[in-house]
Parts: sequence; C-alpha cells; structure tokens
Amino acid sequence: EVQLVESGGGLVQAGGSLRLSCAASGFSFDDYAIAWFRQAPGKSREGVSCIFSRHHITHDRDSVKGRFTISTDNAKTTVYLQMSSLKPEDTAVYYCAAVRATGDCTIKSTFYYDYWGRGTQVTVSS
Repeated sequence: EVQLVESGGGLVQAGGSLRLSCAASGFSFDDYAIAWFRQAPGKSREGVSCIFSRHHITHDRDSVKGRFTISTDNAKTTVYLQMSSLKPEDTAVYYCAAVRATGDCTIKSTFYYDYWGRGTQVTVSS
C-alpha cells in the first residue's frame, strides 16, 4: 500500500526557511514520480516541485526557482522540500503526491498523480 505522510510545516517569518518531509512507503522511488503541490485558501491546488529520481529529473514552478529545492534521501524513503527566502504568498497547505512513472515528472496537473498525503500547513508572516 502506497502511503505518503508530510511533516515539517509551521509558522515562519518572511525571509525564513523550512524543510518539509514526505515519508513514503509501499513503492520504489525509482519507479515513481513524486511531487509537492500546495493549496492556499480559496485557490486551486498548484504544483510546486517534482522529482523522478532514477533519471535525476526535477521541475519547479517559476515562482519558487532559486528558493525551493526538492530532493530525496539516500535510502529513497523520504522526499524533502527545502524552502528558503519564504514569502507570505507561499502560505498554503503543502501536499506530497506520487504516481508510477517511466521517465519524468510534472507539476502541471493534480490529475496525473494517484496517491496523496494529507498535507502540512505552511504559514509565512510578513
């Protein structure tokens, strides 16, 4: 059974940093694309970053490039989202998602992903 459990969210001041973790089980990272999405109040869920680790592929949305980094641990059981230079507009619930894939990942659509965690709240104060 595929399971995704997010952690690491919290309240931080603008300019600060947080590292989100997604503990994954029930599948091999080499065969799955894994992504972080976020959803702010009143807005649709949007893709933030994704990774297909077997091919060392990552994609980030433009607004987080240079500030957020997605990575996996050596054991390939946890996906991280290192977030720095946080802005109030980064405030959202952050979700981890996964889908069996063959060569790439995407942040363009929530429908692409089959498995989701419950999310972790990130709040950035100004």
